[in-house]
Amino acid sequence: MVDLHRLAGFHLVATEGGYAKAARAASYPITQPALHQQVRKLEAEVGTTLLERVGKGRMQPTPAGEHLMQFIKPFFRDLPRVVDNVRAGGFDGSLAIHAESLLIRQLLPSWLMTLRKKRPKAQLHLQELIQVDLNILRSGSADVLIAHIPEIPDDIATQVIAIVHACLVVPRERAPKRGRPKLEELNDMPFLSYPVDSRQYGLQLQALAMHGITPTSAIGLDTADTILGYVESGLGWSLVPSLDPDGPKGRRLTAYPWGKPRITFPVVMAWRKDAPEHPMLDEMISCAPTP
Repeated sequence: MVDLHRLAGFHLVATEGGYAKAARAASYPITQPALHQQVRKLEAEVGTTLLERVGKGRMQPTPAGEHLMQFIKPFFRDLPRVVDNVRAGGFDGSLAIHAESLLIRQLLPSWLMTLRKKRPKAQLHLQELIQVDLNILRSGSADVLIAHIPEIPDDIATQVIAIVHACLVVPRERAPKRGRPKLEELNDMPFLSYPVDSRQYGLQLQALAMHGITPTSAIGLDTADTILGYVESGLGWSLVPSLDPDGPKGRRLTAYPWGKPRITFPVVMAWRKDAPEHPMLDEMISCAPTP
C-alpha cells in the first residue's frame, strides 16, 4: 500500500513546481528536505522516477509522474470539501429500508418523496419484509425496519409512525345488504391466511378464536396485498391490517371494522441504538409521519 503522506508530498511538489515553493505553500509545517525524502521514498515504492528537474529549483512530473497525478489530483482537490461535508453531516449516502408490503404501498411513497426532496442524491434501497427479524438491523443488512413489532428489545430504538386497524374483508358478492356478514356464513369459503409460521397468522387465529370460529379450510399467502387480491377474486375471506380505519378499498371487496373495542396495532420505524452517525437516517426520522 502506497503511503498517503508520500503521495501528498509528491502532489504538493508537482503542483507548486518545486520543493521550495511546496514547503512555503504547505498547510502544515514541513521542510524542503522532508518533502524531498517523501518523494524519494514514493519513487522507491513505485519503482520509477516521478519528478525531474527542468531548471533552477523547478521540478515537473515525468510521464509516469503525470500519469499518477491524473489519478490523485481529484482526490486532493476534493478532500477538504468532503471532510467538511462529513463533519457537518452534509453528505447524502444510502439507506437500506425493509418494510411490510402494506406499508410500502400505502405509507412509504409520500414519506420517501419528502426524504428525496431533502436529499436528492441519496440512494434508497427498499425491500419487502416478509418476516420481522430484528437481526437484519443488528447485522447491518438494513438501516431501518418498518413494521408492527410486539416487543422492542433494549438495543433497538423505535418511533411510532402509524396505527393499523384490524379489518374483516370479504368478496363484494358475499357482503349483506345490511349490517356485516356472519362469520359462520363465510366458513364455506377458504380463509386467506398469512404463512402458518408467521406472527400475523397467530394473530389471525387468535382473533377468530375470540368469536368461536375455526376455519374449515385455508390458503396461506405471503402478504396483505396478495390476500386482498384473492379476496377480490372471490377466492376467500380474511382478516387484514389497514392504515385506513374504514378498511382497504377495492372494487370487488367489502371491508368491515374488526373488534369491540376496535383492534389496532402501532407501526414503528426501528433502528439500532448503537448505529454509527448516519445523516440519511437522521433525515428519515425527522420527516417521519405521525399517527
